[in-house]
Amino acid sequence: MQPSCKAIAVAFLAAVFVPGATALTWAVPQQQAAQAQQQKPNYTLAEYNAYQAAHNEKDPQMKLKDLDDFVMKFPGSALLMYIYGDYESTYFALKNYPKTIEYADKLLALPNVDLGTRLQTLGYRAQAMLYGSADKELQTQDAYTKAKDASAQGLQTLSQWQKPQNMADDQFNNNKKALGVLFNSVAGIAESGLKDYKGAADSYKAVLALDPSDAVTHFRLGVAYLQEMPPDAPDGFWELSRSIALKGPGEAQVRTYLRNQLLHYQMLACDNLADDEINQMITLAGTTSDRPASMTIPSADDLQKARDDTADFLPWLQEGGEHGRVMWLATCGSEYPDVGVKVLDIMPTDNDNFTLKVYRPAAADPDAAAKEMDAATMPNMEIHIVMQPDVKRLMKDDAVRFTGTLKGYQQSPFMLTWENGKVNPEDLQPAPSGGKRPARTAAPKRPGA
Repeated sequence: MQPSCKAIAVAFLAAVFVPGATALTWAVPQQQAAQAQQQKPNYTLAEYNAYQAAHNEKDPQMKLKDLDDFVMKFPGSALLMYIYGDYESTYFALKNYPKTIEYADKLLALPNVDLGTRLQTLGYRAQAMLYGSADKELQTQDAYTKAKDASAQGLQTLSQWQKPQNMADDQFNNNKKALGVLFNSVAGIAESGLKDYKGAADSYKAVLALDPSDAVTHFRLGVAYLQEMPPDAPDGFWELSRSIALKGPGEAQVRTYLRNQLLHYQMLACDNLADDEINQMITLAGTTSDRPASMTIPSADDLQKARDDTADFLPWLQEGGEHGRVMWLATCGSEYPDVGVKVLDIMPTDNDNFTLKVYRPAAADPDAAAKEMDAATMPNMEIHIVMQPDVKRLMKDDAVRFTGTLKGYQQSPFMLTWENGKVNPEDLQPAPSGGKRPARTAAPKRPGA
């Protein structure tokens, strides 16, 4: 997913280029230069004129050439801070983010850089890292380490920034908030690049403390949670759902990523159940910013334990609720052999295919199961039999065993649907001469037993 930087960038530029906020402007206007000359500046008139010529050049490529000429002629000039600043802003306008960062670092390395200039330069640097995060040159360990350190410097400098006298309180607070979002966002990106996912999660949480509705940061936080070892899957899935609920950029891609991660986490046999889970999470995430403690997402191990718990197979599905949800996630798409049932209705769908309406007892005790089966008059399962013409020999109240794949679940009224069913051939023996085969009432085997 590409970073969405516009909101942060606009907020940052608003913070930096505030009319009258001289603490955060750094170009040398004519009046400042005149005052500096009166105070016996430590640069020559030739240096000043060369700087002005470069600074006022409108064509970016010509401007870079003039700046290169200045550095070549005056490598130790006191005006280098302004020269580097022009390099920085010009390369940023040209979307050359590695070069923007290079000259931001050169400026920051100069002695006696005032707080306003340092804050603006660190902001430019952070923006360049944010915009250029897909650039291979900015995806090295060295680049990430420097970005993390610069973000920490940015937050420290921001904490020292005092409100200019001519700036309204609300404007100052909004500017500080925007810069805090920027520096913490870049810190998180850098920490993720360094595989420090817990550190990245902390940085993204700091962003969300400032702006809880930042959908991009919810996405980044979700990814960080899922990349931890071991992954924090519930919080990761929640943050991704929150990003989708907030209608963030790349919503469709985030949904696809969430689906793939959920399927990998749960190893579901019925992929469509992941879509149901995702829709439920997104709906819930649209109503609250914090993941409810009651929201659980069973792992593949949890589902395997439920799958192996054959004694609770029917009771949990009949119960519904959380137990029913977990058991359905675990068993949908599973094939069970020799499931014992009582036939209540036989409906041919064509010559060799049939639909059986059957009853399966829930009791675990064999005697209780036999009594339950005997008394049953309403089906709780539907089996779609494929290419087994001998099924037509079955009669109402026969007790048979079938193998099938569980594909449908309705909790109320309770009904399970099985596909690709096959009745055990031993239960399809011809009826004795003279008519009807006697009903079988023996207790059936449990699914998976």
